[in-house]
Amino acid sequence: MSKRQLKKIKKKEKWLERKGEKRLKEREKAKQKRAYARAHNIDLGPSRKALKKSTMADSNCKVGVTIDMSFDDLMIDKDVAKLTKQILRCYTLNRRALAPMQFSLTSFNGTSRMHMQKHNGYQHWDVKFYVESYLNVYPKEKVIYLTSESENIINHLEHDCVYVIGGLVDHNSHKGLCHKLAKEAGVRHGRLPLDEFLQMKARKVLTVDHVFEILLRVSEGKTWQEAFLQVLPERKNAQPILLLEENESTLKNCEDEENVCETNGTVYISLNINV
Repeated sequence: MSKRQLKKIKKKEKWLERKGEKRLKEREKAKQKRAYARAHNIDLGPSRKALKKSTMADSNCKVGVTIDMSFDDLMIDKDVAKLTKQILRCYTLNRRALAPMQFSLTSFNGTSRMHMQKHNGYQHWDVKFYVESYLNVYPKEKVIYLTSESENIINHLEHDCVYVIGGLVDHNSHKGLCHKLAKEAGVRHGRLPLDEFLQMKARKVLTVDHVFEILLRVSEGKTWQEAFLQVLPERKNAQPILLLEENESTLKNCEDEENVCETNGTVYISLNINV
């Protein structure tokens, strides 16, 4: 056994020893957080009792979302672990929604499944797990594969369809793969209307949980623009296009009688007042 393997075993043993202690600390911290919230009238969201009643089966939302887990062979172990964390966040978001979407994982039979087994009891989550491909689970005509390379813009969610998110963390190494696979499978494909509502300086490649949450927020009644601005992290530096158009109009209308300057995307107008 190599030194690296021994180091891993010792690290795991140490983690197992501290697991119980860590869980107790987390419970105490959560207890203090609830007490503080009650004392200051802070809403912590739905209670555990309410969440038990909020299930996919009882949900008014019938929008289907599945994560295609067929890309394990294209990812290193570290990226598979990242994908697992993103799926955990998707589950948490859906679990806390008043009207959860119909959430599933398809082609769930590789390395990702092994990583998920580290989370005891995941089989009992309110998520549907399928070892089969999405093509063998859902009617072909009801499938819409989400891919940023698609020429089709999704303007609204079809409530009787299933939106497929490619479960791939590849740092853009396999650009266009999901689009290619969707075309080969003969299923519909589309992209989120990012360009129509936002101007972004950063890359427009979104993580699995970001795409999932955007769909969830839109299913809850938010506009695309509201969902994008709520979900996308600040590092994306996303700005609503409507605001930029209004700024350009302001510049055009006021340039003759006002001094206008723009810094970091913010328009500053200095009025010339004659006294």
